[in-house]
Amino acid sequence: MADDLDRLLDEVERRLCHRRGGGGQEQPAAAKEGRSAKVLMSAGSSEEDLDDIIDEICNDSSFTKTPPKLKSNSASLTPERNSVVVPAHGKRCCPVYLGGSLSPSGIGTNISKRACDQLRCTACDFRVSLFNDYVWDQSCDYLFFRNNMPELSKLRAKMIKKKGARAYACQCSWRSIDELTDLQTEPQLRWVCGKHGE
Repeated sequence: MADDLDRLLDEVERRLCHRRGGGGQEQPAAAKEGRSAKVLMSAGSSEEDLDDIIDEICNDSSFTKTPPKLKSNSASLTPERNSVVVPAHGKRCCPVYLGGSLSPSGIGTNISKRACDQLRCTACDFRVSLFNDYVWDQSCDYLFFRNNMPELSKLRAKMIKKKGARAYACQCSWRSIDELTDLQTEPQLRWVCGKHGE
């Protein structure tokens, strides 16, 4: 078994050296630096030996100390406003929050509680419309939304102005919200985050 493991390690080292431009050098990195395969493959390897091997690999000068720059979707600071801009390419809220017009909108997380503005209904497959500073009249019913969504001119007939509130609706469900609310507390609503675009 030790021979098989030895061959496997040699193959990994050869491939690693080849990828980093080692070219035709067939010498394993361990042999170049004076490390013996005996230390790596001793029959009674203990946890301390493994820690030593890991430390030796981490301190190996043949590995680059600085990681390569990767394209990331991390936050970048805009100098003009000193506000953090988070590019949101196809990201979803988790958990999904609903909120009044005073609640911030965007991608909601456990840390950054924001009302999702990209909701989609899985029951009627309609985009959920939201109207800031309005609530739905008590007389609203399923047929009203089924017949009038998404035409704002027809929907206004049953909208009541209320500062700080937000009216949500699709073709089959509607809700008026005043404060930030987790969508999981509204099990009858079959709304999900429909991904936030660029």
